[in-house]
Amino acid sequence: MLRITEAAANQIKSQTQQSGSQEMVLRIAAKTNQDGSFEYGMGFDESKEADITITQHGVDIIVDPQSAELLEETEMDYAELEKDQFSFIFSNPLDPNYKAPAKGR
Repeated sequence: MLRITEAAANQIKSQTQQSGSQEMVLRIAAKTNQDGSFEYGMGFDESKEADITITQHGVDIIVDPQSAELLEETEMDYAELEKDQFSFIFSNPLDPNYKAPAKGR
C-alpha cells in the first residue's frame, strides 16, 4: 500500500486549505511509460466508486485500482531537493528507474 510520510501529509493539508479544496480529495495516479518507467500525477478530485481510499496522518488520498498496483510499495514524501526547493517525491522499488536513497552521512 502507498505510504505517506508525515511531512507529505502536512503539506497536503496546507495545500488543501490554501486551494479551498476541502470538498475534494487528493488523487494520486501512476502509469507505466513506454520505456517501462513510472509517471506519477496528483490533483484534487471527487472520489469514484471503484477508488481505493488511503488514510494516513489524518489525510485521505484516493487511487484507482490500476494505480494502486503500481503504487503498492511506494513512499510519498515532501522533501527539500535543493536549497529552498521542496517537492513531493515518490520512492517506488517497483519502478525500473528507482534508486534507493543514500544513507545518512
